[in-house]
Amino acid sequence: MTLKPLFDRVIVKMVEAEETTKSGIILTGSAKEKPQLAEVISVGDGSPRDGKEAVSMKVKKGDKVLLSKYSGTEVKIDGEELIIVNMGDILAVAD
Repeated sequence: MTLKPLFDRVIVKMVEAEETTKSGIILTGSAKEKPQLAEVISVGDGSPRDGKEAVSMKVKKGDKVLLSKYSGTEVKIDGEELIIVNMGDILAVAD
């Protein structure tokens, strides 16, 4: 199944967090921070809703982005964990 986000929403997939520190210490699941880096899977068209102005979508499929902590709605499609976020929850694009 494929999803197409509506309005100013973006579908992302979280990038796995490092499991080993720079000094070589392996982190357990509870010691790792929730990752904030994600890859853009799909982007809405930015069309207006509720009479508001259209949003200029600043990201595209394949971009790596930094998200606000605990933002978005988690969904599981075909065994893959994805998050649907509003464009405003994306803080930056990573190079």
